[in-house]
Amino acid sequence: MDVLILFLLLLLLCYRVTSVNNYSIPWFVALVCESWFTFSWIFIFTTQWTPAIVKTYPDRLLHSVQELPRVDLFVTTADDVLEPPIITVNTVLSLLALDYPAEKLACYVSDDGFSPLTFHALQQASHFAKLWIPFCKKYHVQIRAPFRFFCDQNGASSYQNTTPKFREEWLWMKEKYDNLCHKIEEASHKSIPWQLDGEFAVFSNSDRKNHPTIIRVIWDKNEGLFDGLPHLIYISREKRSNHPHHFKAGAMNVLYIGAGLAGLQGPFYGGTNCFHRRKVIYGLSPYNIEKGNIISEKELKQKFGGSEELVKSVADALEGRSYSPHDDINVSNTLEAASEVASCGYEYANGWGQQVGWIYGSITEDVQTGLTIHRKGWRSEMCTPNPIGFTGCAPIGLPTAMTQQKRWVTGMVEIFFSRHCPILATLFGNLPFRMFLAYMWIIDWGLRSLPQTCYVSLLTYCIITNSNFLPKGWGLWIHVTIFTIHTVCTLSEYLATGLSIRAWWNNQRMSRIRTTSAGFLGFLSALFKLLRISDTVFDITRKDENPFGNGIHDSDAGRFTFNESPVFVPATTILLSQLIALSMKLLGLQPIKSGNNECGIDCAKRDPEHHADTALLEAKKIASQYQKEADKCNSGMETCEEAREKAESAIVAQKKLTALWELRARRKGWEEWVAKSNTKSHGNVQYA
Repeated sequence: MDVLILFLLLLLLCYRVTSVNNYSIPWFVALVCESWFTFSWIFIFTTQWTPAIVKTYPDRLLHSVQELPRVDLFVTTADDVLEPPIITVNTVLSLLALDYPAEKLACYVSDDGFSPLTFHALQQASHFAKLWIPFCKKYHVQIRAPFRFFCDQNGASSYQNTTPKFREEWLWMKEKYDNLCHKIEEASHKSIPWQLDGEFAVFSNSDRKNHPTIIRVIWDKNEGLFDGLPHLIYISREKRSNHPHHFKAGAMNVLYIGAGLAGLQGPFYGGTNCFHRRKVIYGLSPYNIEKGNIISEKELKQKFGGSEELVKSVADALEGRSYSPHDDINVSNTLEAASEVASCGYEYANGWGQQVGWIYGSITEDVQTGLTIHRKGWRSEMCTPNPIGFTGCAPIGLPTAMTQQKRWVTGMVEIFFSRHCPILATLFGNLPFRMFLAYMWIIDWGLRSLPQTCYVSLLTYCIITNSNFLPKGWGLWIHVTIFTIHTVCTLSEYLATGLSIRAWWNNQRMSRIRTTSAGFLGFLSALFKLLRISDTVFDITRKDENPFGNGIHDSDAGRFTFNESPVFVPATTILLSQLIALSMKLLGLQPIKSGNNECGIDCAKRDPEHHADTALLEAKKIASQYQKEADKCNSGMETCEEAREKAESAIVAQKKLTALWELRARRKGWEEWVAKSNTKSHGNVQYA
């Protein structure tokens, strides 16, 4: 079916190009839009070729625990209102409780919002973690985010092989978690929840856009219990109003640098369900490994900055050296060096954000960084464990979802018009062609908002101006066939995955709303940045989740509600214009059509009234022609009658003149026989 739809799209383009008589502005706009839709379809169905599924076997890891790599886990937050601390706390607790050797784990929390509430919540969570982690390991708990674990209405009785001791500890643990939630909730409702002294003194006399670097070791595993707790480190990078901070990409680079100084040197978790090898983030390519990785200290300082500790850490990572499990790693000893590299001016005149780390220039920094990694020749694998290892919180309201979609679209357009474009990566880098198509499929998700918005606006324009953009005759059936096949295919996919027809219908509607509202505004935002009219803004997505596990649910959860947000202005404008166009059509207020151009609705549906109007117009034209010919005939008859009357008058006058001359001749002795004789003798000569 995918190939059939592609064939029909190409056939439609051929029809557009060859229909010379129908060329007009709407026709040309439709041709451009449908050309982009054809490219989009190529990007979509080529990504579905030869799918690969990677199976995981976690049981095999039990035989090689000592060989497991060290892992740094990164958690980012930027606003304690849009991203409540209790959600951050649940994320941190689920990571600390991973079924992984504690001495090989470290968790770093980046607080870009400079929030004392977040720091306080993490301190409280570290106390609860001393109880939660042993409980998870003792009973092999699989769902290790507390708010998800305790949200079951049936409580401990819903778990198999439960014992009275387990139920007792379950209730006790839930009580401790509820206490944690209420402490954080109570602190969040106070304007000044605690005195800003001691560890909180650094939060005084500063704000979220102008403050120094804060790095605090909340938990050092050297202080841990049996089997210990992983490192838990709080980082809030320095921000100054006159220095760009590059949004989340800048925060992630500070985490990279700080984690490098901690000495674990293992792969780390960045983003959702994504692991990277440190040497990859440090800019190494497979070609460098094959040729031998020898980089001078001078080159390292030019690329990674002037910190001696960081350069040594990078050199160890690039050369494959790492700390052994017996090394005494004290994170507290590296705080001074970490504070230095977390300053807002450390990245100047080096390669951070340009050659190494998360790449700057787009607010979808994860896609741009991944594209840069693949451009160097690295490959990635998609692991699909069951159940999924990491999940996130999706927006449950339409305005929040539209804000997130707008940011993603803006970032995709920024990437396409930058030096990191997949086209350039394929032509001048090591990005394979199939990978190029995959990245174009992702980026097209942001680019196609413009042609789709133009296409849905064409119908309104054609109805109002009584012009044409849809084909006639057999060309119209190309549109109908494409629509029918695509609808059947998408609906069958939904039904095959267990979703309902209503879910399919809702998603089809939301797809149009998303494209013509958030997508269109996101495209304009990126366009204004490219034209240097304005800069892009990183809008933080609100995280809405019930952390208490007490059965309380938002009445609007799962519903897409509208509000007065400006993000809905484009879609609402298109809807109102379509209603106005339909009203003009029904009331007959359209202008008189010129030539063969007709409105889109009339081309798609020929009703009897239209045929009657056309026939009446043709009859009037023929009657007018007949009337003109009759007028010409009448005019000719009048001319002939006048000539006859003039001729008769001339004959009468001539007869009178002839009689007068004959009278005069007789008086002079003229004889009739003489005249006849002379006429015979001399022809036409007469004598008087």
